[in-house]
Amino acid sequence: MSIEKREARQPWVLLSPALVSILLLLIVPLMFIVVYSFWLRTATGADQVGFYLDNWIEVLTDEFYRDILLQTLRIASVTTIVCAVMGYPAAYFIARSRGNKAILLLLLMLPFWISYIIRTMSWINILGVSGAFNSVLMMLGIIDEPLQLLYNEVTVILGLVHFLLPFMILNIYVSLEDIDRNLEDAACSLGAHRGRTFLEITLPLSLPGLAAGGLLCFVLGAGTYITPVILGGPRDAMFANLVFEAIITQLDWPLGSVLSLVLIAVLGSIVLVYNRFLGMRQLMKGLA
Repeated sequence: MSIEKREARQPWVLLSPALVSILLLLIVPLMFIVVYSFWLRTATGADQVGFYLDNWIEVLTDEFYRDILLQTLRIASVTTIVCAVMGYPAAYFIARSRGNKAILLLLLMLPFWISYIIRTMSWINILGVSGAFNSVLMMLGIIDEPLQLLYNEVTVILGLVHFLLPFMILNIYVSLEDIDRNLEDAACSLGAHRGRTFLEITLPLSLPGLAAGGLLCFVLGAGTYITPVILGGPRDAMFANLVFEAIITQLDWPLGSVLSLVLIAVLGSIVLVYNRFLGMRQLMKGLA
């Protein structure tokens, strides 16, 4: 074999373990889901093999699924906005800190060392009828009986913000770290005050990190299942809960496959739009 052919094949040889893993763990299961989506669950509970569009027609035309999808996108959007508002000041503080930056980043990463389910369930001990918040209010005499704070959309968003906020902060922090401080110093030396320097230089240059964090928070929030199950009520179900109910509770794999593909298509379209205008490089830097 010639040296040119060997060098041409070498990248593919090095990439082969990753490509095989993607094929077996992502592409093949996705193909199974696509095939299942055209099957039909009969009255006896058995799956009827064939090419049927009944499940697709039901999901795409039924207002129930449309409303749950819109509710999911709305909750994810509100969560992303709250994470952005809360995460930018924290990321800016860490990026501009001197001497204790490593400690602040370590504190930011500490929540990842605890199970996501445990972190979500901790809000029951905080906001529950006998939780810490109600106990303090009753001890101070502010209320006479416990407040019903759990199992609503607000607590679902609160739990999602608790889970996703570190992702937003890390992406914004990486973007702020890449900004040349000399640009800010030059603006100040030319007479711009700190507020104007931030609005005209720092904020625009950090928008790619803010967009990357927003995309990550939105996609993870829209695809979550645990948080609405633990902290939400019957009216606060998200689209991933429908997938779980169809596959696990009803054992309707064809319907669950269609719901899964619809959610993948919607979130995938958002990712494609983001990649078209901003690219995935900033997102990869934030995850690195």
